[in-house]
Amino acid sequence: MMSVLNTGKKYDNKTALLFLAPSLIGFLIFFFIPFIGGLYYSFVDSPIGGSFVGLANYIELIKNPVFQKAGYNTLIFTVIAVPLNILFSLGLALLLNRKIYGRNIIRMGFIIPLVVPVASVVLVWQILFDMNGSLNAFIIWLGLSPIDWMKTDFARMIVVILYLWKNIGYNMVLFLAGLQNIPLEYYEAADIDGASNWRKFTSITLVYLTPTTFFVFVMSIINSFKVFREVYLISGAYPHDSIYMLQHYMNNKFASLDYQMLTSAAFIMAIFIYILVLLLFKIERKVSSTIGG
Repeated sequence: MMSVLNTGKKYDNKTALLFLAPSLIGFLIFFFIPFIGGLYYSFVDSPIGGSFVGLANYIELIKNPVFQKAGYNTLIFTVIAVPLNILFSLGLALLLNRKIYGRNIIRMGFIIPLVVPVASVVLVWQILFDMNGSLNAFIIWLGLSPIDWMKTDFARMIVVILYLWKNIGYNMVLFLAGLQNIPLEYYEAADIDGASNWRKFTSITLVYLTPTTFFVFVMSIINSFKVFREVYLISGAYPHDSIYMLQHYMNNKFASLDYQMLTSAAFIMAIFIYILVLLLFKIERKVSSTIGG
């Protein structure tokens, strides 16, 4: 009997590997092998016939003031945009979880940015914030001087607004799903005990939204690094100093064929994201264990 079970298990393993083979081959060709190649480039002084230089490329990169500026801008953008994204999306989810007039239309309005092509998004924002755009036309109508929005310190806040407009709908849907999974009996019991709305929010809603909030937080950080596409199309490879981010730096190094600095910057950013996500996982596990206890 055991031999028959073992034979069936081996057969299942071979079948599973057969179905996984296309994905594994694609992963090796498009992810793993380029990853190893990029790691090699970051430790040599030339991509062709280069010699091993150890951590010299990383040390030079960290001392580079342009890289420091790009890293600072990326950090500031993430620190501002991600909490705002979570705050607004949670607030909208709480609002739309109620029975209010037109809530389905409002939901649709916030989900539309998820399906709008990037080129269309860029066109709309250029029409709004271009030197000759509609916002400046309104400012001129008021008798004020026009502002070149993307070439001033306003550029960072415009990018934050663009990021929020693009991502709030996605996070709102996730929070709505989390809210609808909270049993109504908990709120009814709290009402019987005379708990205030704030107490119900902090002791029930936030507690049971912890896994959803953690997932939204991680996805918001990942999506904050994707805003480069829109920023690049709106303001080009060399935007205002306040929105020159790590992705701009790496893109420009790729254009100049400086693979050593490009790969070193990419691995530093990857390590930073990995450590941050690992830290978030540990925090989430501690919070979940506390709730469970």
